[in-house]
Amino acid sequence: MEHSGTATVAERPEALLLQVDGREVASYVWRSRLPASTAPRPFLHPVRTLAGTLVTDARPHSHTHQLGISIAAPDIGGRNFWGGRTFVAGHGPAWLDDHGAQRHRRWLRHTESELAHTLNWVDRDGSALLAERRVISCGPLSPEAWVLQVRTRLQNATDNPLQIRSPAALGRVGAGYGGFFWRGPARTERVRVLSPGGTGVRAVHGTTAAWVAVAGADAEGRDWTVVFAPADAETAGDRWFVRARDYLGVGSSLTWDRPLVLEPGESLARHILAVVADGTLTEDAAAALADRARPAP
Repeated sequence: MEHSGTATVAERPEALLLQVDGREVASYVWRSRLPASTAPRPFLHPVRTLAGTLVTDARPHSHTHQLGISIAAPDIGGRNFWGGRTFVAGHGPAWLDDHGAQRHRRWLRHTESELAHTLNWVDRDGSALLAERRVISCGPLSPEAWVLQVRTRLQNATDNPLQIRSPAALGRVGAGYGGFFWRGPARTERVRVLSPGGTGVRAVHGTTAAWVAVAGADAEGRDWTVVFAPADAETAGDRWFVRARDYLGVGSSLTWDRPLVLEPGESLARHILAVVADGTLTEDAAAALADRARPAP
């Protein structure tokens, strides 16, 4: 596992590699022994372009709970499945002993290009709040780009209504994160954020959009672009969380400033695409790749 921190023996992960046309493009850490404060969960890291340029970071010193590409939520039934501090209404972020974890249950299949498994989202006592079925797949898109697909179905595993909230729902304006989340690489130059609504974070943060692209370069000057897009109508209704100050991050938010409630046995499903490309894409090129990556109806 590659990240900006140092892995200890207790943190050594169990991981599976994903390949596109014989090239390793991502590692899926499906089981690790991370501290409870990280809200331990499976994640993708490192993720690379076809030419080998790194486009993720995991466990950076400033946000040790951010893990490459993962699915996480800051408040599910009052438990923190995001990691780090918990936002408390009227107080602000605070360290609480309220972290949950995602536990692998069983593999449905795993090949060099597709992984499918079931998980439980459990509280600190091991009680399941959510049951999940997750599918991660990758494939070629062009000589310079490949596409990652992340599909999830989350089901309320309790006997009571389950509330999903972001810090924005508790009064932290703009902090509508929770769901699919990408942490960009730590060492990034020439950052650009593109969307159909315009350039820059302000054009897309907190809005819905057909796609969002982030472009940058690594310390050696190698350009890269990642284009994020919803793959179905339900996911297209979610707002984007985008950050390019202090760190690079893009998320597709399950809920923004209002709670989302799942009744017992009720489920929700989301499907996100991430096109990983070498080079700096124009707006037209990013839009074209997003359209090309979407599965046929």
